[in-house]
Amino acid sequence: MTAIGFGIIGAGIMGERMLRAALEHATDSVTITGLWDPSPAARTRLDASLPGLNWFADPAALIAASDCVYIASPPASHLEHAGAAFAAGRAVLCEKPLSSDVPAAERFVAAHATARAAVNFPMATSFAAERIRTWLAEGAVGTPRTLAIEVAFAAWPRTWQRAAASWLDGRAEGGFTREVVSHFLFLSHRLFGPLALLEGRATFPSGGRSETAVEARFTAGSVPVTLHGSVGTTAKDDSNTWTLTGDAGAVRIRDWAHAERLVDGAWQTDPAALPQDKARPLVLKRQLAAVAAMTRGEPHPLATLSEALAVQHVVEAILAA
Repeated sequence: MTAIGFGIIGAGIMGERMLRAALEHATDSVTITGLWDPSPAARTRLDASLPGLNWFADPAALIAASDCVYIASPPASHLEHAGAAFAAGRAVLCEKPLSSDVPAAERFVAAHATARAAVNFPMATSFAAERIRTWLAEGAVGTPRTLAIEVAFAAWPRTWQRAAASWLDGRAEGGFTREVVSHFLFLSHRLFGPLALLEGRATFPSGGRSETAVEARFTAGSVPVTLHGSVGTTAKDDSNTWTLTGDAGAVRIRDWAHAERLVDGAWQTDPAALPQDKARPLVLKRQLAAVAAMTRGEPHPLATLSEALAVQHVVEAILAA
């Protein structure tokens, strides 16, 4: 099939990652029409390593030239750019969260229920999540009993995100609950059903910075879930586990990309698992193939606006507790 025209709004970390995945791994699915970012520094940085990129003067021009628009700008601008793309009849892949403003996101999702739209939760196409689904189907867990999500960071933002600390470490839009925990909430919601927060607590430092710790109890369908997250409690840039225990066994995802199964009291890693730095571009390739299908109006596995809103409800409720 003909590759779809794919334009990118936002040339930060995620914009660059998706751009490189498209250029290096997904040319059969998408053709980059160009980029737009209000920061001259972002353009200079990308042009130094990827000369010849097509930069648009404004978002409207990029939208007009694209079949699908990837919105990788800070969260406060997501709904504005997505609305403009929908008004022009374009498909949208949006970064999460849709917005930190829950009522605004609710109105937006209700107004665009039939739009060609998806939200970039790579757990929808990740190899680790796929292996977990296979193990579940094979009965490796049996009846799920508990689910535990744990995340920890040496510092926030993580080393590779510090250039965006102005909003990533702000209470209004940033923090690890929105940026990291949300991925595991999405996976829990998709596998087991609607999320319902029972109790939550967030700890914030002074000066309007993002949270340094969260704890929560909620349910995903009928499965009880616990969440623990903290900053400054590990030497690792990023440490995370999503652990499901049932009456017949246990499985987990460790550090994004490693699907593991508990066998005779020891965790055994899926032999096909790749390190996250190797897995990420290949997962993005799968995301982009699904984006092309979504843009053509075909079935796809990507996260829907409604799923993203369900995750946002829980995230913002925890942060408000």
